[in-house]
Amino acid sequence: MNVTAIFINIFSLLLLLIAFIKDRKKTKQALKIALKSFIAILPMVLIIIILIGLLLSFVSSSDISTIIGEQSGFSGVLIVALFGSVMHIPSLISFPLAASVLKNGASVMAVAAFITTLTMIGLLMLPLEIKELGKKMALLRNGLSFVFAILIALLMGAVL
Repeated sequence: MNVTAIFINIFSLLLLLIAFIKDRKKTKQALKIALKSFIAILPMVLIIIILIGLLLSFVSSSDISTIIGEQSGFSGVLIVALFGSVMHIPSLISFPLAASVLKNGASVMAVAAFITTLTMIGLLMLPLEIKELGKKMALLRNGLSFVFAILIALLMGAVL
């Protein structure tokens, strides 16, 4: 565990202790809700971990590097951005996936595009969004989000 993770955990435990001292009943209730939420997302987390393991066992680092690595250029960023636009994974789970592919040869731009499109675009949720916001607004929001995700990825590639 790195220093940042240790700091976040200690800080969280300190805040939990303060909340417990301030109001035990509400803190216990919040912990029960958190536990139920954790149990609800646990199957999805396990499936994603299994998929990451399968992906990394069947796809070699050189393949990842070729498809979405530095030498893939803009086409690799576009592939990952389209993939991220279609996927429906909670961002909490997408970060370990992104770290794994980055460690195995993906470019920073590709990972930035994946995370950004994953959190900003939801093509699977588009019918609901069209119903609630209207077709023009939903398509405009998703289209602009895609453009901005690509720009963010290019900026991250230039900066990092």
